Amino acid sequence: MTHRITAALAAIAMAALTALPAQAFETTARAAYVYDMTTGTELLAKNANEPLPPASMSKLMTLNMLFEALHDGRVTMDTRFGVSSHAASMGGSTMYLDERDRPTVEQLIQGIIVQSGNDACVVVAEGLAGTEDAFADLMNERAEDIGLDDSHFANASGWPDPEHRMSMEDLATVAARLVTEFPELYGYFAQKEFGFDGRAPQNRFNRNPLLGLGIGADGLKTGHTQEAGYGLVGSAAQGDRRVVFVLSGLDSAGARAQESERIVNWAFRQFVEKTVAEEGQRVATADVWLGNTNEVELVVSENVSMLVPATKQDDITARAVFDSPIEAPLAAGQKIGELVITLEGLPETRVPLTTAEAVPRGGFVPRLKTAAGVLMRRWGVEAQPLQ
Repeated sequence: MTHRITAALAAIAMAALTALPAQAFETTARAAYVYDMTTGTELLAKNANEPLPPASMSKLMTLNMLFEALHDGRVTMDTRFGVSSHAASMGGSTMYLDERDRPTVEQLIQGIIVQSGNDACVVVAEGLAGTEDAFADLMNERAEDIGLDDSHFANASGWPDPEHRMSMEDLATVAARLVTEFPELYGYFAQKEFGFDGRAPQNRFNRNPLLGLGIGADGLKTGHTQEAGYGLVGSAAQGDRRVVFVLSGLDSAGARAQESERIVNWAFRQFVEKTVAEEGQRVATADVWLGNTNEVELVVSENVSMLVPATKQDDITARAVFDSPIEAPLAAGQKIGELVITLEGLPETRVPLTTAEAVPRGGFVPRLKTAAGVLMRRWGVEAQPLQ
């Protein structure tokens, strides 16, 4: 049930009259997903939940598994892993590891991120789980734990396999996790160059086309196979905002670079963050039944910021939703209902509404007076003082 609101709540809606719905982003990617981490807002979804061949972008899940092993102490950055004949035989992009090598975890992290080393991924998989197949099983178990609903892993590197699939939204989930859960390791994603033991000099540069462009891009991983096309899982931070995005199915490295830069600029230029309600702001008045007063002010329990599009004027609407009258006694800060904030094209934002002050249960005469007042307002009768 929606109830009468105060001038403060009306001001919330009026303050947002400058909020403008963004022009939809038209991407040539087969699938895409853009997510604003700061406000938790989905900005773009195109075939975002379709399980697709992820190519090397799925190496982010392998890195997630390795970072978790670092966090819980199973390995350190100086731990050395052996290189099996299987790892050394990997084709595609590699670190050029051979069976005599014993690379450290730190070297393998750089080899995966910068060189997109398929061999490095297999070394990590075998080092943590014994075999790559066993590691893939662990990846699938962990995927379920962290909410990757549209993914299935068959290997550690993203090597083409009909059973190896990830959705764009799942890739963004892993990317956001790497940013937030492993801040001390995330910096490796911005590393532009790494050469292991002087090998593969032609493969020592990070393929991420956004690094160094001055647009806040600092990760994460490119991918390419004939089946998947060209893709990128990216992240960029400008001011207080950070976005993650995923593109897949582009037809060239040049198209990937151009589309990635366009999507970053769009995400930061077409949306602005606004505070639409502040903690403690009084936004509604609720009728009280059998209290020592016949009404109580309701306040917003937390600061509320949301992204609003910035091209065509539109209203943010805010409504207070709660059952009324509310029976006393009421404690200060007691949750009574919700403030529901909506803007066309974006998900609803719901914020708890709580009482601004305590309302004790009234004595007989106060209860009678407040009950009469509530009933009279219900019937449209002006209340008269009780004698």
